[in-house]
Amino acid sequence: MRISSFAKAVTAGVAAGAAAFAAAVQDGAFTTGEGVTVALAILGALGVTYAIPNKRPA
Repeated sequence: MRISSFAKAVTAGVAAGAAAFAAAVQDGAFTTGEGVTVALAILGALGVTYAIPNKRPA
């Protein structure tokens, strides 16, 4: 099964965003700084994952 670079990046972004969001709401409040952290986690995961090429099948 071949997964496109875009689909791989979106999955990584969703996972990173969910993890950062879960950590941010542990104290019961969601501040602007925590929102920026979640956004940067999503954008970082999207960019890094999209930039790394998929391994070629053997």
